[in-house]
Formats: sequence, C-alpha cells, structure tokens
Amino acid sequence: NLRSFAATTALLASSILAGCGGDKTQGSGADTASTTVAATTPDAGGTPGEATYGQVCASCHQATGLGTEGTFPPLKGSNWLLGNPDVPIAIVLAGLQGEIAVSGKTYSGAMQAWGMLSDDDVAAVLTYARSQWGNAAGPVTGAQVKAVRDKIGGRTAWTVAELKKEFPGAGT
Repeated sequence: NLRSFAATTALLASSILAGCGGDKTQGSGADTASTTVAATTPDAGGTPGEATYGQVCASCHQATGLGTEGTFPPLKGSNWLLGNPDVPIAIVLAGLQGEIAVSGKTYSGAMQAWGMLSDDDVAAVLTYARSQWGNAAGPVTGAQVKAVRDKIGGRTAWTVAELKKEFPGAGT
C-alpha cells in the first residue's frame, strides 16, 4: 500500500542521511529489532548484498566504492575492509567515529551503527563489498557476524585506536 511504501522510504532515507554523518551520535543498534533489508537474496541477477549496499552504503561510499574525498573512505582496496573480516563486521555493527586513514589519505566522516541489520544481511553486504571494484577478499558468514556481535555486545562507535587495540593488525 502507498502509505506503507512512503513510511518505509522515509525511514530508509533518514537512516541513510544519518549514516552519512547527519547525526554524529552513535547508538549500538543492539536494542533495535533485527531488520532484513534485501541482502540475502539476489535481485534481478544481482548478488546477495548488492541491494543493501545500494540502499545503505552507496550514499557515502559511492556505487563505485571510491568514497567521498576527505569525508567517507573508499572501500576499493581498503585494508580495513579486506583484512581480518572481524574488523569491518565490528565497524558495521557499532559504527566508527574520528579520523581514519585509507590508502594514505585521511577521512573524517562518522559512520552510524548498522547493528539493526540481521547477521546474514551484514555478511552479505560485506561479502559483496569485499568482492567488488577489484577487491578479492573472502566471503563473510552470518556465523562470523554473530560471533563479533556477541563479542562486542552493545558498544557504541569505535575509534581507530580502539579497533587496533581490539583487533591487532586492523587497517594494515
């Protein structure tokens, strides 16, 4: 129905705007009901995670994975994304604040927590990003996401220093 579609569209738009730094406060997402966005099944020949990437991630990281200069880092070639999968899982679940260096450039945009996504949706969108734009990292599973979610609990946004302490080698 049109009213339901409008409400869903408004919620998604506000989430995307908040995710791109519109709201600098970070929540854990742990108290939010699990939401499935469309990541686990491919749409019209797409791959699992592609729809969620387009709905949730592309507004900041761009459809090309190149990010937004100075604000939102590229995912293409990012050691933060392509290394230990626990690192991007933790970032997606709890968010990120403060500066981060990717490929020798510094970015300062905040990333909101997307912990309201299901484990399978987080796995699918990260698997998508880890295999696009010349990236060739292995897939992420729902079980891996669940393990990280259980480990970090309801924490709020990470800083780079916290990620490096929790996940030695993160970003290298």
